[in-house]
Amino acid sequence: MTPPAAAADFLAANGWEGADILPVAGDASFRRYFRVVAGDRSAILMDAPPPQEDPRPFIEIARWLGARGFAAPAIHGVDLDRGLVLLDDFGDIRMRETVDEQAGRATGLYEAAIDILIALHKHEAGPLAPYDRPVLHREANLLTEWYCPAVGIEADQAGYDAAWDKVFDAALAGPIVTVLRDYHAENLMLIGGTDTLGLLDFQDALAGHPAYDLVSLLQDARRDVDPALESVMLARYKRITGAGEDFDIAYHVLGAQRNAKIVGIFTRLWKRDGKLRYSALCPRVWRYLERDLAHPALAPVKAWFDANVPADMRGDPMVIFGQ
Repeated sequence: MTPPAAAADFLAANGWEGADILPVAGDASFRRYFRVVAGDRSAILMDAPPPQEDPRPFIEIARWLGARGFAAPAIHGVDLDRGLVLLDDFGDIRMRETVDEQAGRATGLYEAAIDILIALHKHEAGPLAPYDRPVLHREANLLTEWYCPAVGIEADQAGYDAAWDKVFDAALAGPIVTVLRDYHAENLMLIGGTDTLGLLDFQDALAGHPAYDLVSLLQDARRDVDPALESVMLARYKRITGAGEDFDIAYHVLGAQRNAKIVGIFTRLWKRDGKLRYSALCPRVWRYLERDLAHPALAPVKAWFDANVPADMRGDPMVIFGQ
């Protein structure tokens, strides 16, 4: 990746004149990241080019989290006109690779990740838009908007909307907290090689139900999470917070909603954006979705899926499309 044209001047203005600018792996958005190195110092340069990206939500939420003691990157420089942000460098060690390569550390790191959510949920929600019924519907509709057409299914949209509407009350009841929305092992960094977890990719945060980020973590679209580990971590959260059966229902409703959304998003990344690798992640997400649909509270939504999406049409849309 070539650094943005304004990077050198921006860095010079923020005390990093002459620093080396090295590419860092990006994500599924238009944002790009570079490591800035000067002697024994390093920082991360975020390139969030307008109009495709707006770094202000990331900056605001990072400062909100940092003020409450959470390990979000400190912001060291901002140029909103050019979409440039200079922030802390948490290094390259992610929770994802750590637990994949060192299975013995998985329980401890997942406990640490759960404990961050427990602490976060003790605070009132930040100044964020609500994770309300229209948002839940709009996200769930990504499956019928992208996945169904990609595999040749003409879905009953009215029935889909009605089925979800019957179950969303569970996801709208209860406490309202800051929902980071993309809280999973690839966005949790082991700062300095320690077990202290740093937070990334929270710019889309909303104010909603506390179960959502547990779903993000324990039904991880990018890695398999053992159902036994999922159960143990849910039990830990519930034991410490006192959450009860209503939380379980909300967890599965939001799990089904999130997984339906992700199937749609991954299909869109393949079909529209040419990012082929995301299509191959869909079978895992379908497995999570089917587990959530098995909960009795999801009966109306399960009935819709059974009537509209046959079992052999649930998987990698690129493979199914090629059949």
